[in-house]
Amino acid sequence: QVQLVESGGGLVQTGDSLRLSCAASGRTFSNYIMGWFRQAPAKEREFVAAINRSGSRTYYVNSVKGRFTISRDNAKSTLNLHMNSLKPEDTAVYYCAASSRDLVASGPIGYDYWGQGTQVTVSS
Repeated sequence: QVQLVESGGGLVQTGDSLRLSCAASGRTFSNYIMGWFRQAPAKEREFVAAINRSGSRTYYVNSVKGRFTISRDNAKSTLNLHMNSLKPEDTAVYYCAASSRDLVASGPIGYDYWGQGTQVTVSS
């Protein structure tokens, strides 16, 4: 089992920045591909970004490329998402997730463990 706890959400204005963190506990953090997803009201959960086990490769949905940066600290068992130039359409509950699969997945079904989520609201 892996326990994931997100933090760092909040209410910000358009153009602001925010950093989300995800603290992992349980099994060895570096054994897992990690991802961020988000879910807005009445919408499906959407892939945002992912990072491989070593942190050497990152993946993003097109809508956040150039604005968001995913990173991990395996020594601290922590996953981060730095979000810049936030837009109202970024408003959602953000979830971190862990995957034990061999390849990075962009669908929620590819992830085995989930955090409880943290709300990000961007006002216009």
